[in-house]
Amino acid sequence: MNATENIKPMFPLAKDIPEKWRLNDPFFQKTYLVNGELRLWHGDMSPSVSPILVEENGKLQQKIVGYYPKLGEKESLEILDAAEKAYNLGRGAWPTMLVKDRIQHVDNFLQEMKKFRLQIVKYLMWEIGKSKSESEMEFDRTVEYIIDTIDALKNLDRESSRIDLQQNIYAQVRRGPLGVVLCMAPYNYPLNETFATLIPALIMGNTVIMKPAKYGVLLLYPLLEAFCKCFPKGVMNVVYGDGEDTAGVLMRSGRIDVLAFIGSSKVANILKKQHPKASRLRSVLGLDAKNPAIILENADLDLTVKECVIGTLAFNGQRCTALKIIFVHRSLADVFITKFNTAIAELKHGMPWEDGVSLTPLPEKDKPQYLQTLIDDAISNGAKIVNENGGT
Repeated sequence: MNATENIKPMFPLAKDIPEKWRLNDPFFQKTYLVNGELRLWHGDMSPSVSPILVEENGKLQQKIVGYYPKLGEKESLEILDAAEKAYNLGRGAWPTMLVKDRIQHVDNFLQEMKKFRLQIVKYLMWEIGKSKSESEMEFDRTVEYIIDTIDALKNLDRESSRIDLQQNIYAQVRRGPLGVVLCMAPYNYPLNETFATLIPALIMGNTVIMKPAKYGVLLLYPLLEAFCKCFPKGVMNVVYGDGEDTAGVLMRSGRIDVLAFIGSSKVANILKKQHPKASRLRSVLGLDAKNPAIILENADLDLTVKECVIGTLAFNGQRCTALKIIFVHRSLADVFITKFNTAIAELKHGMPWEDGVSLTPLPEKDKPQYLQTLIDDAISNGAKIVNENGGT
């Protein structure tokens, strides 16, 4: 049986999904966060479609996780108004709040967030197909990141309390917020990468508009109420919908002070060019990556192969920091390829909740076809497929 024939039976019967990870009927998120309230939405909704197929009545059906608001220009500008009013040119309650008090607000949010670990992990699995172990790791790493950010600000505040003498001039240097921050992150780490910019922006006294990634949207819903509970009005806001109708509108307004974006340089350039005051816009960007592994003549090959498999194929290779190219010393090349092929063949395919699973369904519908074009291009330039089921 070839790899393609092996794939269909991997998708589960509805009754065989462990009860802990089972989805009920599609969830309708009918609210969005603006100006400290969960405002009811009566307009169009966007579906969150799972990459996981479930067998029902003898047919494989793509599972709908739920639906979320599809906001437009009017709602985006209302959200911007709220964030701008809360910041108030740096004179709002949040940007002028004492550092220790802002830290307390963020810590309160962290305690609320911890209550939703199971629910967020479950949605990570269903919305983007991330394995249970990696979903749990993403949540836990995000919690650790928030704690580390709090500690970093405490250290920064202590250092800022000193008066320094430079060239017979006494000075005290303190850091202040920048304004309204638009935070956007990719779907591959929709919780961790989003919070990597959102939490520092908040804790430093900025007001924030968060635009969730195109996949992995509903997993953030449990946190909306926590944001409401833990931050003043207008400090934390969330906008949903197509990028052109939301992020594009916000950027074209010229009222976004900071773009915090993790994704492709192509999209970052489009967003930045939409801002009418580009020289005033501050950008905090994490873009693209071509991470290499360099394997030298004296490398421990067993350890190297293990690290290269993780580096290339953790979460199906859908990571900015995934290894994209491996340089191997000529004397090791043949042995490395043999060992690498064996290790890849041993990776377990399956559903995200299965123990020990490594390779899971891809959330992007057209990704397999795109990957095929890369394989075809490589072969046309002299490459060979050497692993079992390679190219399938």
